[in-house]
Amino acid sequence: MALKHALPFEAIDLQPLGERLAGSVSTSLIKSNSLQLIRVVLRTGEGLPEHHVGGEITLQCLEGRAAVLTPGRRIELSAGQVTLLPAGEPHAVQAIDDASLLLTVSLQ
Repeated sequence: MALKHALPFEAIDLQPLGERLAGSVSTSLIKSNSLQLIRVVLRTGEGLPEHHVGGEITLQCLEGRAAVLTPGRRIELSAGQVTLLPAGEPHAVQAIDDASLLLTVSLQ
């Protein structure tokens, strides 16, 4: 079964999950030919192992705190902060506290 992604002009709720965060999972919200948006949900101590993607990415912290780890860098994000990673940059993500993040991936 294919994931249901938002359609053009459809509003998507990005409000903090709050009490619902503990029972939520990461979800792909939008996917087009040129970009993808994913809400990443991580509990304290959970993370995404080191990887890289072909396009530029932004990672915006919607709630909680998380660290983006690259060779030689540690970028800590808290609610309301965003960072940009260049295309192909190896990185990992680690939740410092329960967190939800908006990941935007350029697919070009």
